Amino acid sequence: MEPNIFIFHGTEGYPGENWFPWMKEKLEAEGCKVVVPQFPSPPVVPAKIYEWFDVLKKYENEITENTILIGHSLGGLFVLRVLEKLNHPVHTAVFVGAPIGVRPILNWDRDSAFCGFDFKWDNIKNKAKNFIVYQSDTDPYVGLGNGEKLAKELGVELTFIPNAGHFNKKAGYTEFPHLLEKLKPLIEK
Repeated sequence: MEPNIFIFHGTEGYPGENWFPWMKEKLEAEGCKVVVPQFPSPPVVPAKIYEWFDVLKKYENEITENTILIGHSLGGLFVLRVLEKLNHPVHTAVFVGAPIGVRPILNWDRDSAFCGFDFKWDNIKNKAKNFIVYQSDTDPYVGLGNGEKLAKELGVELTFIPNAGHFNKKAGYTEFPHLLEKLKPLIEK
């Protein structure tokens, strides 16, 4: 059974930006169901986590032990909070340029207001069979230390991509073949 996959955008994000449409198309071609929800994330005004959980409610029956959650930036922070609340593990959790409370974080106040940075790591580590953490050394929003700490807390090796910025369109990321190659063995029958 192919996994169903969710891609969560970041601050002021939307489903049609960055590498999300490309990844959705590629994964659907592999037989996966891919959902890229639109979360409320207005400019200047900080996103509110309860509003994101309200959006996710309509998909709660689709988040199963065969689900892959992919979070970009603030979406990665949201994945951590989703994992904390789940009563069962998911197949895989992927974090791309996720802020977890290690300075520098450009939007520290907004990200902290979203849900804080106090994580229940022991709980989270048991909520996915696989973890993948991406971080770059040229991310203008989220310092490298975030990816390093996240990978360490999850007990996985950091997938470090030099000069990748924030893995967004501005950094040239309208496609993300590296992540697709990491996902392919996880979605094969």
